Amino acid sequence: MSEHRYFVYIMTSSSLSTMYIGVTNDIGRRVFEHRNGKGSEFAKKYRVTRLVYVEEFENPTEAIAREKQLKGWKRIRKNELVRAANPTWADLAPESS
Repeated sequence: MSEHRYFVYIMTSSSLSTMYIGVTNDIGRRVFEHRNGKGSEFAKKYRVTRLVYVEEFENPTEAIAREKQLKGWKRIRKNELVRAANPTWADLAPESS
């Protein structure tokens, strides 16, 4: 049985004013894309380059459902989620990603 991993992630702008939620099967590649303007048009426009939250799943359906759930939350609840896992909102991906 092959091992598959899927990630739901939250990225923000350097000012933390804009938040992007996505799903991927390669978090390193996806962070690299966002940081180099090859992510979504939204992320490029708002310079969303800081990885502040990640959840891992084995099932893509579960990951997509979680992404949709988080996107439906109000900003304050998303902030609380990030703060609980990453109190300082540190960038969780090394610069070389």
